[in-house]
Amino acid sequence: MNMTSQHQPVLITQVIEMLQPQKGEAYLDATAGYGGHAAAILQRIGDDGRTILVDRDARATQALGERFGDRVEIIHRSFLEAAEQLLEDGTLVDMILLDLGVSSPQLDNTERGFSFRTDVPLDMRMDQSQSMTAAEVVNHTSVRELERIIREYGEEPRARAVAQAIVAARPIATTGSLAKVVRKSALQTKDIDAATRTFQAIRIEVNAELEQLKDALPILTKLLVPGGRMAVISFHSLEDRIVKQFFDRESRDCICPPKQPICTCGHVASLRKLTSKPIMATTDELVINPRARSAKLRAAEKINKNKRRD
Repeated sequence: MNMTSQHQPVLITQVIEMLQPQKGEAYLDATAGYGGHAAAILQRIGDDGRTILVDRDARATQALGERFGDRVEIIHRSFLEAAEQLLEDGTLVDMILLDLGVSSPQLDNTERGFSFRTDVPLDMRMDQSQSMTAAEVVNHTSVRELERIIREYGEEPRARAVAQAIVAARPIATTGSLAKVVRKSALQTKDIDAATRTFQAIRIEVNAELEQLKDALPILTKLLVPGGRMAVISFHSLEDRIVKQFFDRESRDCICPPKQPICTCGHVASLRKLTSKPIMATTDELVINPRARSAKLRAAEKINKNKRRD
């Protein structure tokens, strides 16, 4: 199956506008997936540019190698691990893109267990070499911890009832079985399947998505040259909140409490925000790619300390 042909990169026009790739620049795609954004940026930076593509999914990195060959450098690691490695190596780049969440090929490959459209073993691992699976979380987490995961990561109003129902139904082996248990206790809405929030929560826990994002953003900022640009696409409010708060903090010289008369924090701004509000998909894009409906793009520029901007 040709995954690259079926994957539509979200907000591609807006990403290009924010990153403004130029001939000969260096580009880091920290969640490259199947290369949709990378292909567009490669065209603009040309053969003299440097492209580093990162993904924790072995199928994605294999597809990237087949698609781009030796035109790119490929790292099969999480974006946090890759960022730490690149920082240690002294790497600097002009552009960084983080496209968070699950890719369309991962969702469409039903055996991966990210969706409950088919009844398959509970997995949800982005990196299939890791030992932690959704089955481990569902069947071996305490009811209190399970409630916390579902409430915090899934924003499920009935998290306690859902957690209790899951524990009572153990062992649960498949996506279909889990969805059936969750639907009986979760909040019912017209917009989405009642199991969606819990599945999101378990996926985030399995892949440590929010912790990695919090830890990676400061490191990725250090990888940017002065004037370099970083764009982040998030797909739910928890991710977007982390990105927003980081960009807000790093665009301020002082982060002392507002009523404190004298600055004692010593914090110096490292970024200038390029987006005051998140950029969303256009109506035309949603017709082509409905999965872009929840995508939010925020971007920032590394401050040149020798030439401060207003």
